[in-house]
Amino acid sequence: MRLPTLPRTALVLLLAGLVGAALWAAQASRAPAVTERLRCELPAPPKGSTHPDMAWVPAGRYVQGDDIYREEQPQRPVEVAGFWMDRTEVTNAQFAAFVQATGHMTTAERTVDAAAHPELPPELRQPGAVVFVAPDKVDGTTDVRQWWRFIPGANWRHPGGPSTSIEGREAFPVVAITLADAEAYARWKGRSLPTEAEWEWAARAASPSRPPPQQEHAQPEQANTWQGPFPVKNSGADGFLGLAPVGCYAPNALGLFDLIGNVWELTVDLYRPGHFEASSPPPDQLPAALQRGQTAVRVIKGGSFLCAPDYCMRYRAGARQPQEEDLATSHLGFRTVLRTAPP
Repeated sequence: MRLPTLPRTALVLLLAGLVGAALWAAQASRAPAVTERLRCELPAPPKGSTHPDMAWVPAGRYVQGDDIYREEQPQRPVEVAGFWMDRTEVTNAQFAAFVQATGHMTTAERTVDAAAHPELPPELRQPGAVVFVAPDKVDGTTDVRQWWRFIPGANWRHPGGPSTSIEGREAFPVVAITLADAEAYARWKGRSLPTEAEWEWAARAASPSRPPPQQEHAQPEQANTWQGPFPVKNSGADGFLGLAPVGCYAPNALGLFDLIGNVWELTVDLYRPGHFEASSPPPDQLPAALQRGQTAVRVIKGGSFLCAPDYCMRYRAGARQPQEEDLATSHLGFRTVLRTAPP
């Protein structure tokens, strides 16, 4: 089993993906017949809410982590102050409003910095993103090149490549963004990205108690995940073959949607291969080695529509993954938080 995220250095091995846009578009012809919705109606926020597009997450203390994969350990107690969190992932419409107001150009729309990534050949320094392309068959699941392709011209406006579009998909989570893009959006809104501890506490619905392991670790019904043998066939039993619009599944007890499944979500924390004690450096402080020009790796949470029992059991609050902060992919999004007074 291997990570569903993809290191930038692995792109050197993905030159065959330069023809991937046609493959991405061709997936629909191999997929089972599923009529996917383009929008799901969100319930109205409470009357008089200070931040109607957000939900309040009260302060509390809980045991962070899980015991399925090594990087989720050791489990440890953490304390979290109260904060507001976006009810849903940031959507294409919301990100488009930010771009229109600021003129922001995303990382995937720019040429890769050769100094930051000298290992990449010129073909892979052009603007683009890494896109999931369902193969007809696979030889095991250890070689991610069988379903990940670097596609020039893929970006948040064209998540599968230049021939694809977000037109009509304004209610879907924005993807093919990087940490810099997410932080720029958050600053524009006067907000921040969540820490790993905040995100996990919100995904646990601010409850220190946990369900029995067989329930907590089961593939959730109220989440957009992969049904069937990954990565060859997704039955679409949950109503979607790929991304889903925000808010199509029941919210958790706090009124937060899609924290599990749909897209992985960025946090501000630098990734370390396990949970460390509170005496560790602050979560967003770059280690000395990274300050010398290496690409930082951040924690992402929640799993995505590509998580399946036979490949990626990361559709859990305690699951975590590394993601290079300047790598745009088709299964990664974000939401913001606001650390201010409670309702």
